[in-house]
Amino acid sequence: MTTGSVLLAKGVRQLTDAGVPNAPRDARRLLAHATGVDAGRLTLILPEEVTEAAEARFAAVLQRRAAREPVSHILGYREFYGRKFKVNRHVLDPRPETEILIEVALQQPYGGVIDLGTGSGCILLTLLAETEGAQGIGIDLSEDACLIAEQNAIALGLEHRAAVLRSSWFDGLQGQVDLIVSNPPYIAPVEMSDLSPEVHDFEPHMALTDGVDGLSAYREIVARAPDYLVAEGRIIFEIGPTQGAPVSQLLTAAGFGQVQVIQDLDGRDRVVCAVKPS
Repeated sequence: MTTGSVLLAKGVRQLTDAGVPNAPRDARRLLAHATGVDAGRLTLILPEEVTEAAEARFAAVLQRRAAREPVSHILGYREFYGRKFKVNRHVLDPRPETEILIEVALQQPYGGVIDLGTGSGCILLTLLAETEGAQGIGIDLSEDACLIAEQNAIALGLEHRAAVLRSSWFDGLQGQVDLIVSNPPYIAPVEMSDLSPEVHDFEPHMALTDGVDGLSAYREIVARAPDYLVAEGRIIFEIGPTQGAPVSQLLTAAGFGQVQVIQDLDGRDRVVCAVKPS
């Protein structure tokens, strides 16, 4: 048998040779997964011998990662705002930048939420988990994504406050809420080739690009959102780094006020929010 340290070094070399970014980090996470220990405790077992079964599991997951399959798909989950969300090839991976949208939403109270293009449900379910008594609906055109969102709602104990509807944007909805959120497909087709293999080859293209110019989803949502927002209700979008101005203009032209663009930690435009006038 082989020690964990030897296996880890081998894994780092294999991932590095395959061009995987952050190979040491990923190798550690995958070795922890293969050996069944918490990633934070991996150092404690590195001097120990690893069973043949665990070594075989590690070899298998290394091969998958070397083919650029995301670590989250191999593990079956991605952490977001302190919680684990089930993910697979049918939904976008929750990303740290999206937590900015959460922080903006939490700045003011809300009781009802609509999440358009909910995917894994990470935005909707986080907002409900962070606000006692809030209820919401997650909308997605993908049946597979809706199933993942429903499973995440159950895992977080939020199935009684979160409904998931397979639909196109607002179709089938009635009534008004005080918060609409969305991380719609905003990558233009010409930008798709710039994506990493982990994103381009393993995440659903319908959740990444609108197939037009990256703005068509915002146009449709902004045009219809006033009918589903109460007076003084808020709408919050995640955007691409070049879309702050055009999305703000769409909101202003539709009569929304208090339009703001919020930047991420790298200084890039990341979130746009606005308020429906009273």
